[in-house]
Amino acid sequence: MTIETLREIGLVLGSVAFLAICWWAFSPKRKKRFEEDANLPFADEERQADKEKSAAQQDESNSGDKPGANRKQGQDK
Repeated sequence: MTIETLREIGLVLGSVAFLAICWWAFSPKRKKRFEEDANLPFADEERQADKEKSAAQQDESNSGDKPGANRKQGQDK
């Protein structure tokens, strides 16, 4: 077995591995999972917006209180 034969075997195995990864990545039954994974960064932003919205609603409900009653020392808001 010469070095050329080993190189050819390596080329074939590398090509098969590449094609297998491409088939796995572009398989139709994995499309939904990859679309959900692609939207993960936006899910964090949605949760943050929901928290801010609920905090704003809570502040509005407490707006009838004496100004600064719920503030702790050092808060600027």
